Amino acid sequence: MRIGIVCPYSFDVPGGVQFHVRDLAEHFIAQGHDVSVIAPADVDETELPAYLTSCGKAVPVRYNGSVARLTFGPVTNARVGRWLEEGDFDVLHIHEPMTPSASVIALWAATVPVVATYHTANVRSRAMHVAHPLLRPSMEKIRARIAVSEEARRTVRRHLRADSYVIPNGVDVKRFSTADRRPEWTGTPDSPTIAFLGRIDEPRKGLHVLLRALPGLIEQWPDLRVLVAGPGDSDAVDAALLGPVDSTVTFLGMVSEEDKAALLASVDLYVAPHTGGESFGIVLVEAMAAGAPVVASDLPAFVSVLGDAPAGQTFANEDHEALAAALQGLIAEPRNRRELSDRGRVRAGSFDWDLVAAKVMAVYETVIESVEGEPEDAGLSFRGRLRRLVTRGGDD
Repeated sequence: MRIGIVCPYSFDVPGGVQFHVRDLAEHFIAQGHDVSVIAPADVDETELPAYLTSCGKAVPVRYNGSVARLTFGPVTNARVGRWLEEGDFDVLHIHEPMTPSASVIALWAATVPVVATYHTANVRSRAMHVAHPLLRPSMEKIRARIAVSEEARRTVRRHLRADSYVIPNGVDVKRFSTADRRPEWTGTPDSPTIAFLGRIDEPRKGLHVLLRALPGLIEQWPDLRVLVAGPGDSDAVDAALLGPVDSTVTFLGMVSEEDKAALLASVDLYVAPHTGGESFGIVLVEAMAAGAPVVASDLPAFVSVLGDAPAGQTFANEDHEALAAALQGLIAEPRNRRELSDRGRVRAGSFDWDLVAAKVMAVYETVIESVEGEPEDAGLSFRGRLRRLVTRGGDD
Protein backbone atom coordinates (compact mmCIF):
# COMPACT_ATOMS: atom_id res chain seq x y z
CA MET A 1 0.00 0.00 0.00
CA ARG A 2 1.20 3.53 -0.80
CA ILE A 3 0.61 5.63 2.33
CA GLY A 4 1.07 9.37 2.67
CA ILE A 5 1.25 10.77 6.22
CA VAL A 6 1.06 14.48 7.02
CA CYS A 7 2.47 15.93 10.26
CA PRO A 8 1.75 19.64 10.89
CA TYR A 9 4.51 20.12 13.47
CA SER A 10 8.23 20.48 12.93
CA PHE A 11 9.82 17.05 12.65
CA ASP A 12 13.12 18.24 14.07
CA VAL A 13 11.57 19.27 17.41
CA PRO A 14 10.46 16.55 19.85
CA GLY A 15 6.73 16.17 20.38
CA GLY A 16 4.05 13.55 20.87
CA VAL A 17 2.50 13.92 17.41
CA GLN A 18 5.90 13.81 15.72
CA PHE A 19 6.88 10.64 17.61
CA HIS A 20 3.53 9.05 16.78
CA VAL A 21 3.94 9.80 13.06
CA ARG A 22 7.55 8.61 13.07
CA ASP A 23 6.80 5.31 14.79
CA LEU A 24 3.70 4.61 12.72
CA ALA A 25 5.58 5.26 9.47
CA GLU A 26 8.52 3.09 10.47
CA HIS A 27 6.22 0.28 11.61
CA PHE A 28 4.44 0.20 8.25
CA ILE A 29 7.72 0.48 6.34
CA ALA A 30 9.01 -2.56 8.25
CA GLN A 31 5.88 -4.41 7.11
CA GLY A 32 6.70 -3.67 3.47
CA HIS A 33 4.40 -0.72 2.78
CA ASP A 34 5.53 2.30 0.76
CA VAL A 35 5.27 5.20 3.22
CA SER A 36 6.10 8.86 2.76
CA VAL A 37 5.80 11.57 5.42
CA ILE A 38 5.66 15.32 4.88
CA ALA A 39 6.24 17.79 7.70
CA PRO A 40 8.00 21.06 8.45
CA ALA A 41 11.73 20.51 9.02
CA ASP A 42 14.98 22.43 8.77
CA VAL A 43 16.97 20.43 6.22
CA ASP A 44 20.10 22.46 6.93
CA GLU A 45 20.18 21.70 10.65
CA THR A 46 18.76 18.19 10.99
CA GLU A 47 19.48 14.79 9.52
CA LEU A 48 16.09 13.62 8.30
CA PRO A 49 14.91 10.04 7.69
CA ALA A 50 14.71 8.93 4.07
CA TYR A 51 10.92 8.68 4.16
CA LEU A 52 10.48 12.35 5.17
CA THR A 53 9.90 15.28 2.82
CA SER A 54 10.33 18.75 4.29
CA CYS A 55 7.68 21.31 3.34
CA GLY A 56 9.71 24.20 4.75
CA LYS A 57 11.21 25.62 7.90
CA ALA A 58 8.86 26.07 10.83
CA VAL A 59 8.08 29.15 12.88
CA PRO A 60 6.98 29.06 16.54
CA VAL A 61 3.29 29.79 17.14
CA ARG A 62 1.42 29.69 20.44
CA TYR A 63 -1.18 26.94 20.11
CA ASN A 64 -3.23 24.88 22.60
CA GLY A 65 -1.37 26.18 25.63
CA SER A 66 2.02 25.40 24.15
CA VAL A 67 4.31 26.57 21.38
CA ALA A 68 3.85 24.71 18.11
CA ARG A 69 6.32 24.97 15.25
CA LEU A 70 4.33 25.26 12.03
CA THR A 71 4.87 26.29 8.43
CA PHE A 72 2.61 27.90 5.85
CA GLY A 73 2.74 30.12 2.78
CA PRO A 74 3.37 29.70 -0.96
CA VAL A 75 6.50 27.56 -0.61
CA THR A 76 4.76 25.12 1.74
CA ASN A 77 1.72 25.04 -0.53
CA ALA A 78 3.84 24.20 -3.58
CA ARG A 79 5.84 21.50 -1.80
CA VAL A 80 2.76 19.80 -0.37
CA GLY A 81 1.08 19.86 -3.80
CA ARG A 82 4.12 18.36 -5.50
CA TRP A 83 4.45 15.68 -2.78
CA LEU A 84 0.81 14.65 -3.24
CA GLU A 85 1.14 14.50 -7.01
CA GLU A 86 4.35 12.48 -7.00
CA GLY A 87 3.21 10.21 -4.17
CA ASP A 88 0.16 8.81 -5.96
CA PHE A 89 -1.02 7.51 -2.57
CA ASP A 90 -3.71 4.92 -1.93
CA VAL A 91 -4.60 6.71 1.30
CA LEU A 92 -3.65 10.02 2.87
CA HIS A 93 -3.37 10.10 6.68
CA ILE A 94 -3.51 13.68 7.98
CA HIS A 95 -2.71 14.37 11.62
CA GLU A 96 -4.45 17.37 13.20
CA PRO A 97 -6.20 18.33 9.94
CA MET A 98 -7.32 21.71 11.29
CA THR A 99 -3.86 22.87 12.33
CA PRO A 100 -2.77 25.78 10.09
CA SER A 101 0.26 24.11 8.62
CA ALA A 102 0.93 21.29 6.16
CA SER A 103 -2.17 19.47 7.39
CA VAL A 104 -4.68 22.07 6.23
CA ILE A 105 -2.89 22.49 2.90
CA ALA A 106 -2.86 18.73 2.29
CA LEU A 107 -6.55 18.47 3.11
CA TRP A 108 -7.39 21.26 0.67
CA ALA A 109 -5.44 19.53 -2.11
CA ALA A 110 -6.32 15.88 -1.38
CA THR A 111 -7.89 13.80 -4.13
CA VAL A 112 -7.46 10.36 -2.52
CA PRO A 113 -9.22 8.82 0.51
CA VAL A 114 -8.36 10.78 3.67
CA VAL A 115 -8.04 9.46 7.22
CA ALA A 116 -7.67 12.11 9.93
CA THR A 117 -6.21 11.67 13.41
CA TYR A 118 -6.99 14.13 16.18
CA HIS A 119 -4.53 14.39 19.07
CA THR A 120 -5.79 17.52 20.82
CA ALA A 121 -7.99 17.44 23.91
CA ASN A 122 -9.23 20.95 24.51
CA VAL A 123 -12.95 21.52 25.02
CA ARG A 124 -12.44 25.27 24.57
CA SER A 125 -10.38 25.10 21.39
CA ARG A 126 -11.07 28.53 19.91
CA ALA A 127 -8.93 27.74 16.86
CA MET A 128 -10.93 24.61 16.07
CA HIS A 129 -14.24 26.40 16.65
CA VAL A 130 -13.33 29.29 14.36
CA ALA A 131 -11.67 27.19 11.66
CA HIS A 132 -14.42 24.61 11.22
CA PRO A 133 -16.82 26.76 9.13
CA LEU A 134 -13.96 27.85 6.88
CA LEU A 135 -12.75 24.29 6.36
CA ARG A 136 -16.13 22.55 6.17
CA PRO A 137 -15.99 21.82 2.39
CA SER A 138 -12.55 20.24 2.75
CA MET A 139 -13.54 18.35 5.90
CA GLU A 140 -16.06 16.45 3.80
CA LYS A 141 -13.10 14.68 2.15
CA ILE A 142 -12.34 12.88 5.41
CA ARG A 143 -13.58 9.30 5.14
CA ALA A 144 -12.71 8.26 8.70
CA ARG A 145 -11.68 10.04 11.88
CA ILE A 146 -9.39 8.66 14.58
CA ALA A 147 -8.99 10.15 18.06
CA VAL A 148 -6.07 9.07 20.24
CA SER A 149 -8.19 9.11 23.40
CA GLU A 150 -11.72 9.60 24.68
CA GLU A 151 -10.70 13.16 25.58
CA ALA A 152 -9.68 13.86 21.99
CA ARG A 153 -12.90 12.20 20.81
CA ARG A 154 -14.97 14.53 22.97
CA THR A 155 -13.12 17.52 21.51
CA VAL A 156 -13.99 16.36 17.99
CA ARG A 157 -17.62 15.87 18.94
CA ARG A 158 -17.89 19.28 20.58
CA HIS A 159 -16.33 21.34 17.82
CA LEU A 160 -16.94 19.33 14.65
CA ARG A 161 -20.22 17.60 15.52
CA ALA A 162 -18.61 14.40 14.27
CA ASP A 163 -17.67 11.07 15.78
CA SER A 164 -14.35 9.28 15.64
CA TYR A 165 -12.83 5.92 16.47
CA VAL A 166 -10.51 5.79 19.45
CA ILE A 167 -7.14 4.28 18.55
CA PRO A 168 -4.46 5.20 21.09
CA ASN A 169 -0.89 6.24 20.53
CA GLY A 170 1.48 3.33 20.17
CA VAL A 171 4.72 2.46 21.95
CA ASP A 172 7.55 0.11 21.05
CA VAL A 173 7.06 -1.81 24.28
CA LYS A 174 10.00 -4.14 23.71
CA ARG A 175 12.46 -1.26 23.34
CA PHE A 176 11.49 0.13 26.75
CA SER A 177 11.04 -3.20 28.53
CA THR A 178 14.55 -4.35 27.56
CA ALA A 179 16.33 -1.05 28.28
CA ASP A 180 19.45 -1.30 30.41
CA ARG A 181 19.53 0.25 33.87
CA ARG A 182 22.21 2.91 34.33
CA PRO A 183 24.07 2.97 37.68
CA GLU A 184 24.17 6.78 37.68
CA TRP A 185 20.36 6.93 37.58
CA THR A 186 19.57 3.98 39.83
CA GLY A 187 18.37 4.78 43.33
CA THR A 188 19.05 3.18 46.70
CA PRO A 189 16.91 3.07 49.86
CA ASP A 190 18.77 6.13 51.19
CA SER A 191 19.04 7.91 47.84
CA PRO A 192 15.88 7.23 45.81
CA THR A 193 15.58 8.64 42.30
CA ILE A 194 12.59 10.31 40.64
CA ALA A 195 12.34 11.17 36.94
CA PHE A 196 10.47 13.99 35.20
CA LEU A 197 10.31 14.24 31.38
CA GLY A 198 8.96 17.24 29.51
CA ARG A 199 9.62 20.81 28.47
CA ILE A 200 10.93 22.39 31.64
CA ASP A 201 9.83 25.90 30.65
CA GLU A 202 6.27 24.91 29.72
CA PRO A 203 4.02 25.47 32.75
CA ARG A 204 1.41 22.87 31.83
CA LYS A 205 4.03 20.12 32.14
CA GLY A 206 3.90 20.80 35.89
CA LEU A 207 7.55 20.90 36.95
CA HIS A 208 6.62 23.66 39.42
CA VAL A 209 4.16 21.27 41.10
CA LEU A 210 6.90 18.69 41.57
CA LEU A 211 9.35 21.27 42.93
CA ARG A 212 6.82 22.40 45.53
CA ALA A 213 6.38 18.78 46.65
CA LEU A 214 10.07 18.17 47.33
CA PRO A 215 10.98 19.97 50.60
CA GLY A 216 9.10 17.55 52.84
CA LEU A 217 10.56 14.56 51.00
CA ILE A 218 14.08 15.91 51.34
CA GLU A 219 13.64 16.13 55.11
CA GLN A 220 13.04 12.38 55.18
CA TRP A 221 15.45 11.43 52.38
CA PRO A 222 18.21 14.10 52.30
CA ASP A 223 19.95 12.32 49.39
CA LEU A 224 16.84 12.15 47.20
CA ARG A 225 17.60 12.87 43.54
CA VAL A 226 15.21 14.29 40.92
CA LEU A 227 16.34 13.82 37.32
CA VAL A 228 14.73 16.28 34.89
CA ALA A 229 15.02 15.45 31.18
CA GLY A 230 13.69 17.55 28.33
CA PRO A 231 14.19 20.68 26.27
CA GLY A 232 14.02 24.19 27.64
CA ASP A 233 16.21 26.62 29.54
CA SER A 234 16.73 25.61 33.18
CA ASP A 235 17.30 29.30 33.95
CA ALA A 236 13.59 29.80 33.27
CA VAL A 237 12.66 27.65 36.28
CA ASP A 238 11.30 29.72 39.14
CA ALA A 239 14.32 30.47 41.35
CA ALA A 240 12.08 30.74 44.42
CA LEU A 241 11.00 27.13 43.90
CA LEU A 242 14.32 25.71 42.78
CA GLY A 243 16.46 27.42 45.41
CA PRO A 244 15.53 25.25 48.43
CA VAL A 245 15.86 22.04 46.43
CA ASP A 246 18.64 23.00 44.03
CA SER A 247 21.07 20.29 45.14
CA THR A 248 18.37 17.64 44.69
CA VAL A 249 17.49 18.45 41.06
CA THR A 250 19.71 17.50 38.13
CA PHE A 251 18.84 18.89 34.69
CA LEU A 252 19.83 16.38 32.01
CA GLY A 253 18.66 18.46 29.05
CA MET A 254 17.55 16.71 25.90
CA VAL A 255 18.19 12.97 26.01
CA SER A 256 18.24 10.44 23.19
CA GLU A 257 15.53 7.82 22.84
CA GLU A 258 17.99 5.22 24.12
CA ASP A 259 18.82 7.34 27.16
CA LYS A 260 15.16 8.05 27.84
CA ALA A 261 14.38 4.33 27.94
CA ALA A 262 17.36 3.71 30.21
CA LEU A 263 16.35 6.56 32.52
CA LEU A 264 12.83 5.20 32.91
CA ALA A 265 14.17 1.70 33.51
CA SER A 266 16.53 2.94 36.22
CA VAL A 267 14.57 5.29 38.48
CA ASP A 268 12.43 4.40 41.47
CA LEU A 269 9.49 6.55 40.34
CA TYR A 270 8.32 8.45 37.29
CA VAL A 271 6.25 11.59 37.99
CA ALA A 272 3.87 13.23 35.50
CA PRO A 273 2.55 16.36 37.26
CA HIS A 274 1.03 17.86 34.08
CA THR A 275 -1.70 20.40 34.77
CA GLY A 276 -3.81 20.23 31.58
CA GLY A 277 -3.97 20.16 27.79
CA GLU A 278 -3.10 16.46 27.55
CA SER A 279 -5.10 14.19 25.26
CA PHE A 280 -3.22 10.98 25.95
CA GLY A 281 0.02 10.61 27.92
CA ILE A 282 2.46 8.63 25.81
CA VAL A 283 5.28 9.06 28.33
CA LEU A 284 3.17 7.26 30.95
CA VAL A 285 3.03 4.23 28.66
CA GLU A 286 6.77 4.44 28.03
CA ALA A 287 7.44 4.59 31.76
CA MET A 288 5.16 1.63 32.45
CA ALA A 289 6.79 -0.38 29.67
CA ALA A 290 10.21 0.33 31.20
CA GLY A 291 9.00 -0.78 34.62
CA ALA A 292 8.97 2.61 36.33
CA PRO A 293 6.13 3.01 38.85
CA VAL A 294 4.04 5.97 37.68
CA VAL A 295 2.65 8.84 39.77
CA ALA A 296 0.49 11.18 37.69
CA SER A 297 -1.95 14.04 38.10
CA ASP A 298 -5.55 12.94 37.79
CA LEU A 299 -6.16 14.42 34.35
CA PRO A 300 -8.87 12.40 32.57
CA ALA A 301 -6.46 11.42 29.81
CA PHE A 302 -3.92 10.09 32.33
CA VAL A 303 -6.57 8.23 34.31
CA SER A 304 -7.68 6.56 31.08
CA VAL A 305 -4.13 5.51 30.17
CA LEU A 306 -3.54 4.01 33.61
CA GLY A 307 -6.72 1.96 33.31
CA ASP A 308 -9.21 0.63 35.81
CA ALA A 309 -6.68 -1.41 37.86
CA PRO A 310 -5.04 1.20 37.94
CA ALA A 311 -1.48 0.75 36.70
CA GLY A 312 -0.22 3.91 38.43
CA GLN A 313 -1.05 6.20 41.31
CA THR A 314 -2.80 9.52 40.74
CA PHE A 315 -3.01 12.70 42.81
CA ALA A 316 -5.25 15.76 42.65
CA ASN A 317 -4.19 18.01 39.78
CA GLU A 318 -1.90 20.90 40.84
CA ASP A 319 -2.01 19.79 44.51
CA HIS A 320 1.66 19.58 45.49
CA GLU A 321 0.81 18.35 48.97
CA ALA A 322 -1.13 15.42 47.51
CA LEU A 323 1.81 14.69 45.22
CA ALA A 324 4.23 14.78 48.16
CA ALA A 325 2.05 12.33 50.10
CA ALA A 326 1.86 9.94 47.14
CA LEU A 327 5.61 10.03 46.60
CA GLN A 328 6.35 9.63 50.29
CA GLY A 329 4.15 6.56 50.55
CA LEU A 330 5.69 4.86 47.53
CA ILE A 331 9.30 5.67 48.41
CA ALA A 332 8.75 4.23 51.86
CA GLU A 333 7.12 1.03 50.54
CA PRO A 334 9.22 -0.83 47.93
CA ARG A 335 6.57 -3.55 47.78
CA ASN A 336 3.96 -1.06 46.58
CA ARG A 337 6.35 0.20 43.93
CA ARG A 338 6.91 -3.34 42.68
CA GLU A 339 3.17 -3.93 42.45
CA LEU A 340 2.69 -0.75 40.43
CA SER A 341 5.60 -1.71 38.21
CA ASP A 342 4.14 -5.14 37.51
CA ARG A 343 0.69 -3.75 36.72
CA GLY A 344 2.23 -1.06 34.56
CA ARG A 345 4.14 -3.53 32.41
CA VAL A 346 0.96 -5.48 31.74
CA ARG A 347 -1.01 -2.32 30.95
CA ALA A 348 1.68 -1.03 28.59
CA GLY A 349 1.29 -4.13 26.45
CA SER A 350 -2.13 -2.96 25.28
CA PHE A 351 -0.47 0.05 23.60
CA ASP A 352 2.15 -1.90 21.66
CA TRP A 353 2.54 -0.81 18.05
CA ASP A 354 1.68 -4.29 16.75
CA LEU A 355 -1.85 -3.84 18.11
CA VAL A 356 -2.24 -0.13 17.43
CA ALA A 357 -0.92 -0.22 13.87
CA ALA A 358 -3.20 -3.14 13.00
CA LYS A 359 -6.20 -1.00 13.93
CA VAL A 360 -4.93 1.94 11.88
CA MET A 361 -4.35 -0.35 8.90
CA ALA A 362 -7.91 -1.64 9.27
CA VAL A 363 -9.14 1.94 8.88
CA TYR A 364 -6.97 2.46 5.78
CA GLU A 365 -8.22 -0.72 4.13
CA THR A 366 -11.84 0.03 4.84
CA VAL A 367 -11.82 3.58 3.48
CA ILE A 368 -10.03 2.41 0.32
CA GLU A 369 -12.52 -0.40 -0.07
CA SER A 370 -15.43 2.01 0.28
CA VAL A 371 -14.09 4.11 -2.58
CA GLU A 372 -13.23 1.27 -4.94
CA GLY A 373 -16.65 -0.36 -4.83
CA GLU A 374 -19.13 -2.34 -2.84
CA PRO A 375 -17.35 -4.89 -0.58
CA GLU A 376 -18.33 -8.49 -0.17
CA ASP A 377 -20.09 -7.87 3.16
CA ALA A 378 -22.54 -5.44 1.54
CA GLY A 379 -25.03 -6.05 4.29
CA LEU A 380 -22.96 -3.93 6.65
CA SER A 381 -22.79 -0.15 6.39
CA PHE A 382 -19.42 1.50 5.89
CA ARG A 383 -19.51 2.68 9.51
CA GLY A 384 -20.39 -0.81 10.70
CA ARG A 385 -17.56 -2.45 8.75
CA LEU A 386 -15.08 0.12 10.03
CA ARG A 387 -16.15 -0.30 13.64
CA ARG A 388 -15.83 -4.08 13.37
CA LEU A 389 -12.38 -3.93 11.79
CA VAL A 390 -11.00 -1.42 14.28
CA THR A 391 -12.36 -3.39 17.21
CA ARG A 392 -10.78 -6.60 15.95
CA GLY A 393 -7.53 -4.95 14.88
CA GLY A 394 -7.95 -5.92 11.24
CA ASP A 395 -8.05 -9.68 11.77
CA ASP A 396 -10.94 -10.30 9.35
